[in-house]
Amino acid sequence: MADLRRRGVAMLFISHHLDEIAEVGDTVTVLRDGEFVAEVPASTPEAELVRLMVGRNIEDQFPRRAPVLAEPAEILAVEKLSAHGSFSDVSFTVHAGEVLGIAGLVGAGRTELIRAIAGVDHYDSGTVVVRGHRLPKGNIPAAIAAGIGHVPEDRKGQGLVLGASVNDNLGYATLASTARLGLADFTGQRRRAQAVAEKLRIRMHTIDQPVGALSGGNQQKAVFGRWIIAASTVLLLDEPTRGVDVGAKVEIYELMNAITDAGGAIVMVSSELPEVLGMSDRILVMRDGRIAGELSAADATQDAVMTLAAREAGSTQIDAIVDDIESNEPTSEPISTTTDGDLAAVTPDNAPTHEKE
Repeated sequence: MADLRRRGVAMLFISHHLDEIAEVGDTVTVLRDGEFVAEVPASTPEAELVRLMVGRNIEDQFPRRAPVLAEPAEILAVEKLSAHGSFSDVSFTVHAGEVLGIAGLVGAGRTELIRAIAGVDHYDSGTVVVRGHRLPKGNIPAAIAAGIGHVPEDRKGQGLVLGASVNDNLGYATLASTARLGLADFTGQRRRAQAVAEKLRIRMHTIDQPVGALSGGNQQKAVFGRWIIAASTVLLLDEPTRGVDVGAKVEIYELMNAITDAGGAIVMVSSELPEVLGMSDRILVMRDGRIAGELSAADATQDAVMTLAAREAGSTQIDAIVDDIESNEPTSEPISTTTDGDLAAVTPDNAPTHEKE
């Protein structure tokens, strides 16, 4: 891009990464809901760009609120899970109200681990137990029935049917569990989908609109909404805010808070280290398919995580990785929340329950 600029080529650059704007741009045009909002210099502070983008101030970019539970129950237990060529001897537990972050470099086995727990992929040995019930290997229906919801890394290719409606995508996980005499309850599904779409503020023309026509953030909220309708108590999130704007990110973070406030548990894989540090109560670090270490939220720093993730790399390489992350550090200025506290009641009263819980 710098070479093109030197040659006098004009460029239109679109990015969700605000740190890139000042590096490559001269001016910034801000759009919101398809309409022009403002044109400002590329040197405009991130906090002001965010305000222009979402239409309000954001108080905290990572608004984690860990609930205070008297005796948080163990919801998910993974014991000595192994899959040849992907991960080996992985063990951990997750409790009610907890967000467990999993960090690591690309190829560390994080996504493969999440997919195995969700029943998408088979594993060779080990156990996955949800609320005392051992799950069979590679069985998605059993995982869903036990209360596991999976938000995959590739929402367009694996999380959504883009040509289907918002209504259909919200209801796919509960078609079988809500059927009556073998017949799908389309009326009930539509009612539940409409209620959740309104609670999550999914921006759409109608619930019959193809989900592929929505923005990335609203598509991601539709994936979350599917598991809210299913009353999932364990959410496995793989890159939950990839490709969404800063306003939608905060909405997703508030939704995570609502889920843990209600006694659910979350396992989150993210390549954005500030996100892992800001939204996790506890962090596991993976390297070469194994757990390299565990850090509490109080002890977790970028240096500590990266040292565990790349322990065998030279110190110069680790320092370069950390420097690159720190160059993308979110602004410390007050920047805003776009959601209310009512998400704790997001599950409809008539949402299906799980027989095994």
